[in-house]
Amino acid sequence: MVRATARGWRVLLLRAWNYWDFPKGVVEAGEDPLGAATREVGEETGIADLEFRWGEDFIETAPYSRNKIARYYVASTATEEVKLPVNPQLGVPEHHEARWCGFAEAGTVVVPRIGAVLAWARERVG
Repeated sequence: MVRATARGWRVLLLRAWNYWDFPKGVVEAGEDPLGAATREVGEETGIADLEFRWGEDFIETAPYSRNKIARYYVASTATEEVKLPVNPQLGVPEHHEARWCGFAEAGTVVVPRIGAVLAWARERVG
């Protein structure tokens, strides 16, 4: 997810422990992947005004952590405030911190798997 600012595009990263990533989650029964992505962003950040202005293209990661594959889309938002609500199943927020940062800064904190997603998103945003 990206947000236009006077300093250029900012990308939203969420931190769980020492690991920075984008909002993501599991596709629930009856959901399509784009609907799941939209729902997960809302649940994890409180942001609901997503605009898929670059279309519904996506990138998937190579398998990681018990053969998971994550799918990412690029959406924009006008919302700056990020809320990290308590996950009812965990009893605590899923993430410890949220940060809007430029693409270059984001590239310094993400792992290579997420770096590939970041590069893909940067290419689309322009």
